[in-house]
Parts: sequence; structure tokens; C-alpha cells
Amino acid sequence: MASAIIPTTMKAMVFDESGQVSVKEHPVPTIADNEILVKNIAISQNPSEWKFIDYKLGKPGSVLGADFSGIVVKTGKNVTDGPKVGDHVAGIVHGGDVSDKGAYAEYVKADPELVWTVPKDTFSQEQAAAYGIAFWTAVQALYNPKHLGLVQPPEKVAKPEWVLVYGGSSACGLSAIQLAHLSGYKVVTTASTRNHALLKSFGADVTIDYREPDLVSKIKEATGDSVKYGADMIADDETKKITVQAIGPSGGKVVGLNPMQSTEVDRKDVAFSSTLLSTVHGHPISLGPMHIPAAPQDRAFMVAFLKKLPQLVRDGAVKPLPTKLWEGGFDGIHAGLQYMREGKVSAEKIVYRLD
Repeated sequence: MASAIIPTTMKAMVFDESGQVSVKEHPVPTIADNEILVKNIAISQNPSEWKFIDYKLGKPGSVLGADFSGIVVKTGKNVTDGPKVGDHVAGIVHGGDVSDKGAYAEYVKADPELVWTVPKDTFSQEQAAAYGIAFWTAVQALYNPKHLGLVQPPEKVAKPEWVLVYGGSSACGLSAIQLAHLSGYKVVTTASTRNHALLKSFGADVTIDYREPDLVSKIKEATGDSVKYGADMIADDETKKITVQAIGPSGGKVVGLNPMQSTEVDRKDVAFSSTLLSTVHGHPISLGPMHIPAAPQDRAFMVAFLKKLPQLVRDGAVKPLPTKLWEGGFDGIHAGLQYMREGKVSAEKIVYRLD
């Protein structure tokens, strides 16, 4: 039931027939019996947003964006064991696909099992919004049994093993470092030297400049050639190759973030998989020519992990990612997207306030 007057229209970043986006008046979503309606306070930016625009992946009339944080203003009648009206929640939706979902809007309808309730006096709206695609992707890459299958917090691995996080200063990388450390693993990571102190504050044991001429040897030297797990958070052919080569002689597992990459590697003792967070929605999704089938097991895995997240935040076990508040709200989004498009984002998440 609603606790406040909900308008019939709202501001939203909407795709037009040419594949571009602009701020328009758009219908406030109508929720189903098993959905919730959230009044967005803050949203977080991801690389997928500018790629949806540049590669013309957004469907006309659909709303851009995935990560959101706000206040629940309405719940469906079947939402009896989940967020309540007035709760601060954060989560993700698959924007750019349908007209009534997308985070870059004043209101967003969401699956109540794919949001988490933010404990009072912990994360701000901006900090909670930043815990979207990047953090959830790290969770899926590290803990889903289909990928690395690491021990999940609050449990810790019995015997610490080395995990390589390639691209540690990305939002996914910072999240992976923090999570692997929380689970008791030793973390070696690559990033620009200017970000090494930040990465160590998130739990990295060893930081190496990714521009080192013999990077694989440096990683092996620092870890006693005993890396067992690798998470490639950059996911191009060269970073995949380096991550696989850095695995120790006993073999191991590597996960990458590019679903278009081949899973073949030049080592028979290394299992490689790629992950795409879209599978957590539990229904088929199309991204241009790529069709992503439903993966109910991925949804069930993420739903279970999200139930743990409020307590991890409350206990201070996970801390906020660095954020950069981009001024202007809706009016600043195009400039923020261009800033990311030009490769200027490093070791921070761009967020916008919509209130």
C-alpha cells in the first residue's frame, strides 16, 4: 500500500528511435503484485550505460540505467516478507530493455528479492547506489559455484590461498579485493601505482603496477608462484592471457567479465569461465545480437547472498566504495557519461542525486 501521493508521470532518461537518450516526462511504473516501487534518491553510473547508447542497444521508449538507491513508496500485495514502505533499499534493474524499468528515473519498480535493505546509520544514499552492478558482479564472479566458488562471508577459508584480481582499481576490482579479503584469502592485484594505497586499504596484500614489463613473473615472485584463483576485471584478450598465465603450477580457476570471450585457454590445468550479471534477473534478456537465456540458479544464488549483505554492512565488514558525486542531477548525466566514455574514471563510482 502507498504511504504518499505518487504522481502519474516522472522525469526519466528515455531512449528514442535513434538510440539516443534525453530527459523526458515518462509514466511512473505500475507495479505487479510481486514488485515494489522505489522513489530514487541516488543512482550510480556504469560503463554499460554509455555502451547502451553508443552501440544502440537501448529499445525506444525504455529507460536507461541499472543501479539505484531510494525509499520504498509502494509494495505489491504479495510482497509480505520483504522491504516495507519507508525502507531505504538499493538494488539493480535491467535498464534499456522495457519502458517501465530503468534506474535513471525518479521512480523505479523492482523485484523485492533483488534489492537489499540498507541498515540505518550505515551507508548514505550515494554509497548504497554505488553497491550495484560492480559489487554484485564481483559477488557472482567470486562466489557462484559456476565461477571461482570461493568461501562466502561471514565464513572464512580454512587455509588462506592466493587470489589475483586483475584491474583492482575498477569498481568491480575494488569490490572483489574487499570480498576476497573478507573471506580470508590473500589478494594480489594490479593497478596504477597511484591507487596502491587505496587497494591496500580494501584488503590487498600485494599491489603491482599493471605496466610492469614482466607482470606475470612479478605476480609469481610476490606470491611464491601459488596463485590458485584469478578474477580478470578488465577482460580483454591480453588481461585474460596474463591472468591465466599467473596461476601457479598446481592449476586453478579464472573468471572474466566478457561473455563474448572464448572460454578456451592455453593451459589444461586452468578452468576459465565468463560471467554476466544480467543472468541474476532470472529471465531471458537480449542485448543487441546477444541473447542471454534465463539462469534461475544465478538468481537464487544472488537472492541468498543479498540476504547476508545488510548484516555485513551493519558489522562494518564491507565498507563503501569511493564515490564522485556528479553535480546537476538529470542535467549532469550526459557529461558524466562522457567523462566515463573518455576513460577518466578510476578508483571511484560516479553517482547522481535525483532529489
